Amino acid sequence: MQIPLMDITIKDNNLLSQIKEKINELILNSNFIGGKELENFEENYANFTKNKFCVGCANGTDAIILALKASKIGNNDKVIVPTNTFIATAEAVLAVGAQVVFVDCNKDNQLINIEQVEYLLNSDNKIKAVIPVHLYGQMTDIEKLNEIAKKFDISIIEDASQAHGASFNNITPGQLSKAATFSFYPGKNLGAFGDAGAVVTNDFNIAMTIKSLRNHGRIDKKYDHEIAGFNMRLDTIQAAILNIKLSYLKTENQLRRDKVNIYNNLLKNVGDLILPQSRNLNEDVYYVYTIRTKFRDQLQKYLNDNGIQTGIYYPKPLHLQKAFEFLNHKKGDFPYSELQSEQILSLPLWPYITEEQITYICKTIKEFFNRCAE
Repeated sequence: MQIPLMDITIKDNNLLSQIKEKINELILNSNFIGGKELENFEENYANFTKNKFCVGCANGTDAIILALKASKIGNNDKVIVPTNTFIATAEAVLAVGAQVVFVDCNKDNQLINIEQVEYLLNSDNKIKAVIPVHLYGQMTDIEKLNEIAKKFDISIIEDASQAHGASFNNITPGQLSKAATFSFYPGKNLGAFGDAGAVVTNDFNIAMTIKSLRNHGRIDKKYDHEIAGFNMRLDTIQAAILNIKLSYLKTENQLRRDKVNIYNNLLKNVGDLILPQSRNLNEDVYYVYTIRTKFRDQLQKYLNDNGIQTGIYYPKPLHLQKAFEFLNHKKGDFPYSELQSEQILSLPLWPYITEEQITYICKTIKEFFNRCAE
């Protein structure tokens, strides 16, 4: 049996026909930039995330850059970023001229260590923002982080690129923060047919500033530029595709949770596996299903030899990447992130993975640990 890490092919004929019909309509009408399709998606995604405003943009990295710029984060400012994230989170900070300040994740999960955030804020008044990453589709304790942010008068910009539809204590990304950013990269829970992103917020000024920044510093008049901006627009075809797929998202997120329950039941007490744990207040959406084991590399090879593709999100923390060696960090500075980077392994997961496929994966994992015990 050959099982990919993700299968993003569209198998629902009704969904596929809707998308094809819409694309044909846009091509026939030469409707490619802006317009009603973009406005419809922005309105619908704002409603989905329970925020007042959504502004589409070209990709998830641009979304973070735009949110930081609109929040007036720039030169001489510092921004806290977890070291166990994709480089885009930290790249965006550098792109606006600010300085990255790394923090560790928690001991028991991959979410930002809020105690370390508070410790840093007590000792450095140049820190103006924090970017929590809702890794793997699980939100951080946004209420606790918000209390700390208010205490020190800093902005929260949520990187929710893996958390479409997630919530913490019924709070969704963007509701308590300055803004939340999303990527719609094809493999995400809500994926486009290419690059796409968005920022959601409840702040009118933030939303209007981002609308201007993404479109060369203009909003209404074509050659009237109030500020120097960027070309970071979400194109119309991607917005239309996302709008159609959005109506399937709640159902597909629940399918992901159902499949995770199958995994957890079949892998309970197997070897030294640490399985993903959902807190009572969380509504997780499982962008990936990530386990931990001291035998990660051996298990990954065994699964690959048996036709099962896996992934590692992420194999090297940012503070140990060459791109950030100018910060002079060394191995041991962020021990939880470093340890987990050596143990984490993401197993195949998508809404329509079959129980038969999951059973085969878990059977193969059990075989591996039985051989280890011999």
